[in-house]
Amino acid sequence: MLSHRVPAAVVAASLSVMSAPLAAHGAGPATPAPAQTPAQAQAPAPGQTPAPGQPPTPTSAPAQVPASAPLGPIPTPAPVAQALTFDDAIRLALERSADVERAAQAILRAEALLQASRSVFLPSLNGTVTTTILNEERSSSGIVTQPQTQTAFSAQAAFPVLAASRWAAAAQAADQVGLARLGRDETRRQIALAVSQAYLAVIAQRRQVSVNTRALENGRAHLSYASARLQAGAGSRLNELRAAQEASTDEVLLEASLLALRRTQEALGVLVVADAPVDAAAEPVFELPGEMPSTWLSGRVDIRLADAEISAADRVRRDSWKDWIPNGTATFQPQYVAPAGLFPSSTWAAVVQFAIPIFDGGQRRAAARQRDVALELTRIDRRDLERDIRSDERIAREAVQSTARALDAARRAAAQAEEVVRITDVAFRAGATTNLEVIDAQRSARDAETAAAVAEDRARQARLDLLVALGRFPR
Repeated sequence: MLSHRVPAAVVAASLSVMSAPLAAHGAGPATPAPAQTPAQAQAPAPGQTPAPGQPPTPTSAPAQVPASAPLGPIPTPAPVAQALTFDDAIRLALERSADVERAAQAILRAEALLQASRSVFLPSLNGTVTTTILNEERSSSGIVTQPQTQTAFSAQAAFPVLAASRWAAAAQAADQVGLARLGRDETRRQIALAVSQAYLAVIAQRRQVSVNTRALENGRAHLSYASARLQAGAGSRLNELRAAQEASTDEVLLEASLLALRRTQEALGVLVVADAPVDAAAEPVFELPGEMPSTWLSGRVDIRLADAEISAADRVRRDSWKDWIPNGTATFQPQYVAPAGLFPSSTWAAVVQFAIPIFDGGQRRAAARQRDVALELTRIDRRDLERDIRSDERIAREAVQSTARALDAARRAAAQAEEVVRITDVAFRAGATTNLEVIDAQRSARDAETAAAVAEDRARQARLDLLVALGRFPR
């Protein structure tokens, strides 16, 4: 634009406030003074003696609004202590994220439940010591039947010889461990996707800051030139005010983009668990894959998670019949009593017990129907997920091609607008056009560069979306 042809000293020069009336700069005739009363007409002006029979003459015109405040330095982005590459940002987020830690704890919990459910395959052993003290010993015909103080040592070993529903619960708990691990992988995928989007947002906002900074530099350069022409008596105050208005608008847009950049940096810092804003060190490169195999859908983590949920729900449904099987337990119980009384001191007992539920009010049938419904719901969710993924993949492929074409057109438009600014500025300095054309060209160039920045961001996002749809991100 204009910045490459205007010295920096001219761009940074402060504007002096002009106090001459508009008529002195070709802004039109002066506004006539209001009508005066005879008493006012006879009164001399302050510091001036009117001629006999002449009305008083005003000594000064109304003060003019300054074209602009003194030009300060152009605002720049606030410094950021840490800048990360794309891969490092994702790695730190996955290492530090609380969601990943929660997913890891969910795996440990599932493994603990699995360990508890597998206790059905092992025997249980309990020991008991009982001491009984009577007021006196019991005897009959001179034979002590029960001593006054007697201690009994007993143990009980039990093993479930038939526990079909508990055995099924152990297999179902193993499925939950697998689901927890896939859930952790899905959580990592979601976090990586969020970090990548925040990273691209930082790059897009920094590009917008660059566009608005360049627009402000051009606006101030034009303002400095208009002020210099006005001071030399060759320009007009109207041209200066127009240039000042455009420069002020550019500064407002720059401040807004700087704030947006800071917000995206803070968002990236939150995602990588850094107690400070984080900047993007470099633009990532997304290499698109070639021809994908027909089984690409099964490589996505969310699809594998949905398939595992269907498998787990189907196992639970198929195990419903085991609720109708009796439960059997074998128990062995030895006992030793000292001192012995009427009965032997050492005894033991073995028991095999079966419990058969005869009537439960329909609870087992209701539970079986609930499991059927749960399985069908997981299948519906799986079909919807696959449909959405295939749609996302088709849209992403079309978006990659469309945004690439739009980016080429936006860059051509930005280059053309740059050339228009250069030609318009040369024509204005030669007196062949007004500064309205210059300001309009600068606005169009700023809009064209903004559109190019938006097109760049959309092209990057489209390539990332395609990798996500194909299950190639994150690796």
